[in-house]
Amino acid sequence: MNASGWLQLALYLGALALITKPMGLYLMQVLDARGKTWLDPVLKPFERLTYKAMGLRDDQEHDWAQYTWAMLLFSLVSCLFTYAILRLQNFLPLNPQGFAALSPDLAFNTAISFTTNTNWQSYSGESTMSYLSQMVALVIHNFGSAATGIAIAAALVRGLTRHSTRLLGNFWVDLVRVTYYLLLPICLLFAIALVSQGMIQNFKPYTKAKLLETYTIQVQKTDDKGQPVTTNTTVLVDGKSVATNLPVMVTQTVDAQDISQGPMASQVAIKMLGTNGGGNTNANAAHPFENPTPLSNFLQMLSIFAIGSGLTWYLGRMTKHQAHGWAIWVTMAILFLAGVLLAWHAEAAGNPIHQQLGVAAADGNLEGKEVRFGIFNSALFATITTDASCGAVNAMHDSFTPLGGFVPLFNIQLGEIIFGGVGAGLYGMLVFVVLAVFIAGLMVGRTPEYVGKKIQSFEVKMAMLALLVLAVDILGFTAWAVVSPWGLAGLNNTGPHGLSEILYAYSSCTGNNGSAFAGLSANTPWYNTTLGLAMFIGRFLMIVPIMALAGSLAQKKLVPVSAGTFPVTGATFVILLLGTVLLVGALNFLPALTLGPIVEHFLMLQGKLY
Repeated sequence: MNASGWLQLALYLGALALITKPMGLYLMQVLDARGKTWLDPVLKPFERLTYKAMGLRDDQEHDWAQYTWAMLLFSLVSCLFTYAILRLQNFLPLNPQGFAALSPDLAFNTAISFTTNTNWQSYSGESTMSYLSQMVALVIHNFGSAATGIAIAAALVRGLTRHSTRLLGNFWVDLVRVTYYLLLPICLLFAIALVSQGMIQNFKPYTKAKLLETYTIQVQKTDDKGQPVTTNTTVLVDGKSVATNLPVMVTQTVDAQDISQGPMASQVAIKMLGTNGGGNTNANAAHPFENPTPLSNFLQMLSIFAIGSGLTWYLGRMTKHQAHGWAIWVTMAILFLAGVLLAWHAEAAGNPIHQQLGVAAADGNLEGKEVRFGIFNSALFATITTDASCGAVNAMHDSFTPLGGFVPLFNIQLGEIIFGGVGAGLYGMLVFVVLAVFIAGLMVGRTPEYVGKKIQSFEVKMAMLALLVLAVDILGFTAWAVVSPWGLAGLNNTGPHGLSEILYAYSSCTGNNGSAFAGLSANTPWYNTTLGLAMFIGRFLMIVPIMALAGSLAQKKLVPVSAGTFPVTGATFVILLLGTVLLVGALNFLPALTLGPIVEHFLMLQGKLY
């Protein structure tokens, strides 16, 4: 843990703090449909034309149920559209590599994945997706799902700030304005900046480079339709014979390498700003075309938090209590720093097992990391991408030390509320704020209040339902997978690390993150289907109770501030909110984490693999 890392951490946190207010101010202009932005002269005609084409009135608002149904309808239609594109990919243009259509289960998984802003990829992008699929089927979702998250956050904030009304805004207006005025212009500027760093943006076919030396590899055999070939066999699991299907492997000689091309800069810009994470290549932000320089690496990390950080300032301005917005920002920053420091320390300390094999302890754990980014930037990126619901990676989380891998896993299980995904981080944290205020009310023996609204049983029930959905989804699917042949067949590791791989997969999909412990082979019908269901539940079954919470709060009358009102600023509130996040959010997963990365850490200290 050297001075260079500390300096970069201070620079990152300082830059994030500096852009928070400007981003929040602009969000105020965008999310207030009557607000003026500097882009109005150019975009206002397109906005009006869009409303006219959709048959909308921009002054007609929705109650919470109408808002939610509109969001669900948009998500359903866009999901079906993506599924159709992926199943017909081989018949569509802009497919210079001639990639085949995706199988039904993989197309289902991918369509759900991008609809829910998860961007989990059970495939290698550079060997599966045509340029048309990348640009039309996937990137449209990168904008749509990100705009949806911001819209839901805005609706919840309106529920907090309005009173004696059922109206929360218009979903379609929020969707259009966020896309036109926020995401498109910022992504255009960001893409140009990335191209200036050497990121490619073209429609060229892949370049085939001749290797100086040939080598052989083992790959899974496929049939005439490109489907993996397996054979029925039995494996020993805890001393018992379990029937399963194992891949049939064949030897191939490699004498050339395909170098990916394509429209990467435009995809990467929205992948980061929209906290989507789905990469053009399997290596994601570790690939030199997707992340060419240290500056591009820094800008991508900053862009992941940019909108989520601005939303905390937007909350303060909307509630007319700016100190409250900053208190939430500070809470998020404390949790962020704790994660970075733990991951950085664990990776810098290295792996004793490696050191027994002669790897220098001073080098730390460089397994699975790009040398050009090093340990600190790998740990920082991993923490940021899982604090938010991004999931882009510049290092392989599966190769982190147990405690280094614990940090991204734990971040996701908290609900990715630490600045979080665009919109999702704010409304996830506000659920914990409601619970924190409720706990404070219980401690002083009076009905809790938040921004002038009484927090009663219905609000607490909706907040707890949103949190319990995540816990049941993650732990339920993980438990199913670890006792099923199809779940165990995807493992490349046994013991606690194998459990961590499965737990991470369902945590990532439920939390709509998309990153993975890459040792799990998840491109199978069972995994594609169950992970797809986990993404759907984690996105929409959490949003519905949050929207019900917003609708209930909007209808309440304002209560005057009194001596018994719990202040939602200052150190006391920050400490209470931190405690609520860690106790309520983390205790659900402590037993599973103990059996996975925590026990693996102690085994590693003893020099044991498992």
